[in-house]
This record gives sequence, structure tokens and C-alpha cells, in this order.
Amino acid sequence: MGLNDFWFLLIAVLWTGYFFLEGFDFGVGILTRLLARDRTERRVLINIIGPVWDGNEVWLLTAAGAMFAAFPIWYATFFSAFYLLLVIALLLLIVRVLSFEYRHQRSEESWQRNWELVLFVSSLLLPFLWGVMFADMVHGVPINSQQDFAGSFGDLLTWWGLLGGLAFTAVCTLHGAVFTALKTEGDIRVRARALATKAGVATVLLGGGFLAWIQVERGTVWTAVAFAVAVVGLLGTLVMNAKGREGWAFSFNGIAIAAVVAAIFLALVPNVMPSSLNDAWNLTIDNTSSGPYTLKVMTWVAGIMTPLVLLYQGWTYWVFRKRLSTSHIPAEAH
Repeated sequence: MGLNDFWFLLIAVLWTGYFFLEGFDFGVGILTRLLARDRTERRVLINIIGPVWDGNEVWLLTAAGAMFAAFPIWYATFFSAFYLLLVIALLLLIVRVLSFEYRHQRSEESWQRNWELVLFVSSLLLPFLWGVMFADMVHGVPINSQQDFAGSFGDLLTWWGLLGGLAFTAVCTLHGAVFTALKTEGDIRVRARALATKAGVATVLLGGGFLAWIQVERGTVWTAVAFAVAVVGLLGTLVMNAKGREGWAFSFNGIAIAAVVAAIFLALVPNVMPSSLNDAWNLTIDNTSSGPYTLKVMTWVAGIMTPLVLLYQGWTYWVFRKRLSTSHIPAEAH
């Protein structure tokens, strides 16, 4: 394995970490409308991700930064092709941060309700946009012989993009419901498990359809293995959730998410971004990577810093491992 292959694998791992960790953040944000019955329950949901959501977003920055440094041509074409979608995603990420930081600054019900709506909408749309972009990337976008995006915004609005968006949204909703059941106690925990069952059925249908499309579009033996692992993970999630084993359900769903991301990147190999105009114009791992010296320096830096980051983030989750319920929420001053 060359350094360019290693960094393609590492970028896949970084995106996997982002969707695994930020996935339940998005899901909990969606549940503020689907699960919470009143302001107190919404505060419970916000508090279970409050200490970790900003750390989870670092994985997105790291994945994008790794693409920029290791595969600058891939980065440039990806950000050019999906420019408008990425701008919308960036705006949603910004207002989502504001919803966490501004909601508690004033006690008026209308103020808090509006910021909770912002949290819900941004959490709902972000996984949908990511699903659209990754589905389009697997299928291929118009890339010309100069490795430039040669299409329009309309080329990104496809049925497979819609399928990918719905599948990602369903997976994140299920992930958030399982995480809520894992991190809460009392009635909200029971209702989270019930909602996880419903979200699980939708995820099996939409996620299974998305993976089946990947298999038909660019399937290999390895994508078939990832497909099978994802199915086992989703079924394991449903079984363990029904038994009230939230920790196992969360772990199985994490395996399913990792398998979905693996299927996407395995379907791309040896490409990083196929061209829908001509296969000869595909962006590949070899023709888009940085030079050997750059990749070598990046490898040393990643080897030193990555374990430290993982240790710190793991410590954060350990510190905030306790379950929450409405009884832990103090009364608000009016």
C-alpha cells in the first residue's frame, strides 16, 4: 500500500468517525420535535449531546483538511461541484452552533422555541445534504478532461441523490433514538426505544435500497461484504433495541454506519470521483494525490496527533457517561 492509498483509507475512516459521532447529534436534534413532549424533555435531549457535539464536528474539519492536503485536485473538484450544497451545509452548521449557544441566553418561551426549531431544521437537513453529495459522488458528476467540474446545479438533483439523502437522514434518526435510549432514563428512554423501532424499519428500507443501488451501480465483492455487514448491523440494532440492550443497539448501529461509509468508498476505488462524461477523465487515487514528501510529512503528524485526539475525546465521553432524566433538569427562571 502506497501513501496515497493509505491516505484515501484514512480519509474514509475520518468520514466514518464523523457520521458515527455527528450522526447521533443530528438524530437527537431531529428528536427534539419527534420525541420531546415539552420544554423540559427538549432540554434533556440537548443536554445529552451538549458536552460532545462540538468535538464531534472536528471530524468533519479533519476529513476536509485531509482531502485538501492529500488529494488537492479531488478537494478542488469536489468543492467546485458541490459548491452550493456545501455553502448551504456551512450555513446550517453555523446556525446549528448558534442554536446551542443562544437558546439558553434568554428565558422567554418564544425565544427558546425558535432556536429549538433552528436546531431541528438544521439537524434534519444536514444529513440529507451529505447523503445527496455522497450519492452523486459514487454515481459520478460531469468532470472534463482538465479535471474540472463541467456541469450545473441541476446535474446534482437526481433520484439517487434523493435516495442517498433520505437514507442518511433515516440512519441518523435511528442513531439518535438509540443514543437517546442509551443516555436517558424514565419515560423518555422507553419512548426513545419505541421510536428507534419505527426509525429502524425506515432505515432498513431506505438504507437497504441505497446500498442495493451502490451494488448495482459500482458493486464489487468488497461492497457486497459491506452491504452484508450493514444489514447485520441494522438487524442487530433492532433486536437489541427490542430487548432493551441500548449499549449493544448503539454498537450495532455504529457498525452499520461504518459499513455504509465503507461501501461508498469501496465503490469508488480506484477512483476518488468518477466522471459521468468519460471514464478516462475519472479522478483517481493516483492522479489527484499530493507528492510523496507531502504525504510522508502528513503521515508523521497524523501518527503523533491522532492518538492524542482520540484519547481526549474518549475521556470526554467517559466524564459525561451518566444517564439524564427530567428530574436532573432544574426549573428555569422566568
